[in-house]
Amino acid sequence: MNTVKHTLTPRIPVQKRRDVVENTEFAAFARRIIRAHGRRVATGDVEALRDLVALSTELDHAIGEAVIGLRAFGYSWAEIGARLGISRQAAQQRWADKS
Repeated sequence: MNTVKHTLTPRIPVQKRRDVVENTEFAAFARRIIRAHGRRVATGDVEALRDLVALSTELDHAIGEAVIGLRAFGYSWAEIGARLGISRQAAQQRWADKS
């Protein structure tokens, strides 16, 4: 027997479909923002220089996470290296200890 009182149960709206953003468009957007940040520092915002350098560290961490995820998804070191223009051995040496 169903005991749910529909008048007391709130309706949960159906989630809106999220538009898919292509990777190349997303990467181009990120590059534009980083370049804009560099231009801002170049106009005399010396306080923002540390934040710009911190982006480099964040990018290294993001690449590491991406490689770990790709490995968990089943991609080989050779496939990852090929996409990066480096050898399988170079990719494995750089990121194997993080996975």
